[in-house]
Amino acid sequence: MKKIVILISFVLIASCKKDIKNQTTVTSETQAATKSNEWIYLFDGANTEGWRAYNGDSLPPGWVVKDSTLTFDTELGLEQNYKGGKDIIYGAEEFDNFELYLEWKLPEGGNSGIFYHLKEGYDGPPEVSPEYQLIDDENYARIHDLTAYNTSLGYTDKPEELKPLQRTGSDYAMHPADSTKKALNPIGEWNSSKIVFTPKKVEHWLNGEMVLSFVPWDEAWYEKKNSDKWKNSADYGKYKTGFIGLQDHSSPIWFRNIKVKKL
Repeated sequence: MKKIVILISFVLIASCKKDIKNQTTVTSETQAATKSNEWIYLFDGANTEGWRAYNGDSLPPGWVVKDSTLTFDTELGLEQNYKGGKDIIYGAEEFDNFELYLEWKLPEGGNSGIFYHLKEGYDGPPEVSPEYQLIDDENYARIHDLTAYNTSLGYTDKPEELKPLQRTGSDYAMHPADSTKKALNPIGEWNSSKIVFTPKKVEHWLNGEMVLSFVPWDEAWYEKKNSDKWKNSADYGKYKTGFIGLQDHSSPIWFRNIKVKKL
């Protein structure tokens, strides 16, 4: 009887150890999954840690934290004797598959953009990086003369107008945002944008609505890339990982709540 009791005790102990091990494994897997789904704040409203100029070591003049926003102040930018580009990147880490969220606002006639899979060493981000377009759809063409630029791209019909591929939410000069799903807030008010990137599908969201989706690097993607603005940019969009960047386009711009989640 005593031997039987001892044997049962050993079985129970072994079973408990196995359960603990299994629980530990499950807990570790859950923690890893949770960690992979955590938001990484690229800008928390307090400082510009991690941000610097594209192809540079520090932030260009004009990019400052003001009222808890990451702002490009055009007057500050013009005050300095600075000859480099003013586009900026979050240089602390590169991202491959991700969900990026941020909030932004523009002045009347403003223009900016969000870059991803960005590599340095080129003349500028647009040469190599896809861009989620941010622009004043309503007033930009009224304030800026687009005729020469659009004509150079082959737009002969009403070249003075802002084209669908150039409007907010579009994958600039590649895929137009769906205008029927767009709801832009008035100039001077905050908008939210989200980019979801995976090799199977890219999504552009604007103020809670998906306004664009496309498949990267498929046959249709390459056909678009090789037929329009990027046909002479051999490295455009080819990288599978890279930095996230923000564009200076010589107008004020405000960003807040910039965060990314690895997928």
